[in-house]
Amino acid sequence: MSELDDHIPTAFDPFAEANAEDSSAGTKEYVHVRIQQRNGRKSLTTVQGLKKEYSYNKILKDLKKEFCCNGTVVQDPELGQVIQLQGDQRKNVSTFLVQAGIVKKEHIKIHGF
Repeated sequence: MSELDDHIPTAFDPFAEANAEDSSAGTKEYVHVRIQQRNGRKSLTTVQGLKKEYSYNKILKDLKKEFCCNGTVVQDPELGQVIQLQGDQRKNVSTFLVQAGIVKKEHIKIHGF
């Protein structure tokens, strides 16, 4: 058994550099705007990746007032704080964040179908 163990190559992880916490040099911090399908025609828009110095509750309050929808701030163990809004608000949220000066247009990634 020990002869076989010596000849087995070690596993190679091609994304090890991307997942490393200390390799932040040269990487951009993106704000991800996604849509999640609920049931039927219902959907959720999630905003993830905003800087921690911003008040998520104040941003959520302005988004809800601007787009006449309901929403909440959810604490995720992996992603941190995530803003959830009712409906498909991807384009509205991205233009709002750019006009408010929270993020630049090139730092927003819109995901979804």
